[in-house]
Amino acid sequence: MAYATAADGTRIYYERHGDGPAVLLVHGSGGHHAAWWQQVPALAERHTVLTLDLRGFGRSDSGFTEFDSRVFPDDVLAVLEDSGVSRAVLAGQSIGAAAALKAALRRPELAAGVVLAHSLGGIADEELAARVRADRARAEQLPVLDRLLTPAFREREPARTFLFRQLGTFNTAKMADLRNLNADGPSVADVCSSGIPICFLAGEEDAVLSADTVRAAADRVTGSVLELVPGAPHAMYWEAPELFNAALLRFLDRVYAGAVVA
Repeated sequence: MAYATAADGTRIYYERHGDGPAVLLVHGSGGHHAAWWQQVPALAERHTVLTLDLRGFGRSDSGFTEFDSRVFPDDVLAVLEDSGVSRAVLAGQSIGAAAALKAALRRPELAAGVVLAHSLGGIADEELAARVRADRARAEQLPVLDRLLTPAFREREPARTFLFRQLGTFNTAKMADLRNLNADGPSVADVCSSGIPICFLAGEEDAVLSADTVRAAADRVTGSVLELVPGAPHAMYWEAPELFNAALLRFLDRVYAGAVVA
């Protein structure tokens, strides 16, 4: 358990677990570092795993009236620098993916790869943006929980569903408070020319971001890896952790082939 200090002085809470080539997990709008409780034990057997609380979430500084998501990459970079990890795969879930991608493009020497889980990472592309808007318009017709977890899971796992809902109560920042979620996103050309390995990881039953949209993004980003998991929802990391973890480990193996240290 430690705190890093972002460029503007904001204190960012993070944890480090395990040993080996590194992966940094960036949570979504309803989570914080503990959202990854089903990932850390599986990944830490072979990897250094960093988890953090973006500002306004969990144990990080939260004394703001508004939360501008354009500074979230600063939080990610502060943790990387403070942790002493030389390079890491940055894996972001939902809104955390945009922070991960922007941080990687800002400091590519620190990024061994980027996983965009259930998100396009804010890539600025008119065709993709139109698809995302259409997906979100459909999602907004559903109750919030229906967007994130399948009805079958909620019926089968009431305790884990309850815990999922409780996670957000630890956060000061709420989705409605987050500004500029898709502002200043990189272009497809920026992502492709960076040379950073990219993985799109999503579920075919994601009610927030459709499988067709994710396929279109993967087609546009030359050389990217597509992990599209059958039957998995937007919160796959929570509902189907074994599938999420397996896909993430496959990408880590691909990126770190032959590596022995973080």
